[in-house]
Amino acid sequence: MIDLYTAATPNGFKVSIALEELGLPYEAHVVDLRAGEQFAPEFLRISPNNKIPAIVDRDGPGGALSLFESGAILVYLADKTGRLLPTEGPARYVALSWLFFQVGHIGPMLGQAHHFRHYAVEKIPYALDRYTNEAKRLYGVVDKRLGDSEYLAGPSYTVADIANLPWMLGTERLGVDLAQFSHVARWIAALKDRPAVQRGLAIPPPSAAPLDEKAREVLFGQGQRRSS
Repeated sequence: MIDLYTAATPNGFKVSIALEELGLPYEAHVVDLRAGEQFAPEFLRISPNNKIPAIVDRDGPGGALSLFESGAILVYLADKTGRLLPTEGPARYVALSWLFFQVGHIGPMLGQAHHFRHYAVEKIPYALDRYTNEAKRLYGVVDKRLGDSEYLAGPSYTVADIANLPWMLGTERLGVDLAQFSHVARWIAALKDRPAVQRGLAIPPPSAAPLDEKAREVLFGQGQRRSS
């Protein structure tokens, strides 16, 4: 069983989609970011950078294993099951390139565009232009790739697609016109038709409560024992 500590964010959705695609048994526990639960010392033992998602694989190699950073979690889950990531050869490294492209570019740059467009108290024209234009450029990079390939890493669906999709859904809020990126639009539509993607994007549901007592026991109790 895998315990998933998550919230309704693109990075959280990456892992819930992967778990659904792989059919791994898991329990999702909502970390209330607004209440600051990500800063609890017990949570920091699992995720030292106070970010979601994080997992605890109770059946990890050698015993319970705690992991943080969504990209690393995706690689771990793929390697655990032998699915969604080639195990060797050039195809593996192509998939990893597009996975790290999301981690290093799509996530940070689209996150900044979203922040400065919607949450910054002061609307700074330079920041708005910089990050909105960078978001459009990155959509262009993905569009060009998908014009030559069905999926980001080639003919097969991989963790690279799972990682990039949640970040690229909010085009309007990013100031991106999806009509200008027809290959991205095709790819998004195809992935959203996948039942596992639909289930993963619903974790956690909007009405989900923050960590309940059972989840707290799993996180705070077992988390303390694992760190000793």
